[in-house]
Amino acid sequence: MNQRPYTVVLIVPTGVGASIGGYAGDALPVARAIAQICDRLITHPNVLNGAQLYWNLPNAFYVEGYGLDKFAASCWGLRPVHQNRVGLILDAGIEPELRLRHIQAADATRATLGLNLTDYVITDAPLLVELQTAASGASWGTIKNPDSLLRAADVLIKKARAEAIAVVARFPEETDAIALENYRQGQGVDPVAGAEAVISHLIVRTFQIPCAHAPALSPLPIDRNLSPRSAAEELGYTFLPCVLVGLSRAPQFLTAQSAKSQPDDVWASQVDAVVVPATACGGSAILSLSQKQVQIIAVEENQTQMQVPPEQLGIKALRVNSYLEALGVLVAHQAGINPTALTPAISSLHCLS
Repeated sequence: MNQRPYTVVLIVPTGVGASIGGYAGDALPVARAIAQICDRLITHPNVLNGAQLYWNLPNAFYVEGYGLDKFAASCWGLRPVHQNRVGLILDAGIEPELRLRHIQAADATRATLGLNLTDYVITDAPLLVELQTAASGASWGTIKNPDSLLRAADVLIKKARAEAIAVVARFPEETDAIALENYRQGQGVDPVAGAEAVISHLIVRTFQIPCAHAPALSPLPIDRNLSPRSAAEELGYTFLPCVLVGLSRAPQFLTAQSAKSQPDDVWASQVDAVVVPATACGGSAILSLSQKQVQIIAVEENQTQMQVPPEQLGIKALRVNSYLEALGVLVAHQAGINPTALTPAISSLHCLS
């Protein structure tokens, strides 16, 4: 008798300074390893995006954070696709030369990778992104002209038949110099990640369509002491390629009002395990999935700026030290083996009174 597909959700929250996954696609090796031992891996752009670096994982679902929250809450399902038509939004606030660099990057993915892109749209007003830092140290941000962003997305969906949306917004250069230096040294919080999430959430919430964001920034001066975890962002003028690759096969969202279910559709009830940093268990997706029959694996080694362990929220989770240990737990779980059976000490059964 065939077992159902083994499905794992991998979450590394955005903009919280995760020691693994808080930099330039540095959780991608974790995703690649987990993808080898499960049938379906559901994760989000913060895990899979690495600027101009990316990796094709045929069994991975590239799901924007708001969409992942709705999926975990059983509000939306995921439908795999062979290919999406990806529409590109460029912020009117991007300088002409920097805009051309991004258009050329998009054209390169069409010619070199064969991606299916629509013509692009420039917003009718600068988006005016502002960056903020919360008291916890997490990054976040706002955009002053969200309506301009939504109008651009509406044009791409209605006129260009876009099935997924990539956004490139001009981000301010005047970031905290110390915070930026810490990030480039692999010790701080990504200063733009929180604002990126705000942009993609807005489009996904409004149009129920896959979306991801790439910031437009001027290249930084060379740093001879750069951390390898931050180095992917130093390769060129754009972070766009990984976003276009991810969106090209991102699953479409299904709502309760969607068409009849298809065999490959995925719903939260089919999730078997979730892997999350042990100090970042307060997100909506984890809270929702903790109410289901799901094995939650909390990785202690992946420290974050958050201080929200599973026990504090009444979440039953199996703590492990590292992602290497998490891989072992997933293998045992998929095989139907209690992980304690792999340890030298097993207690006897007790009689219930």
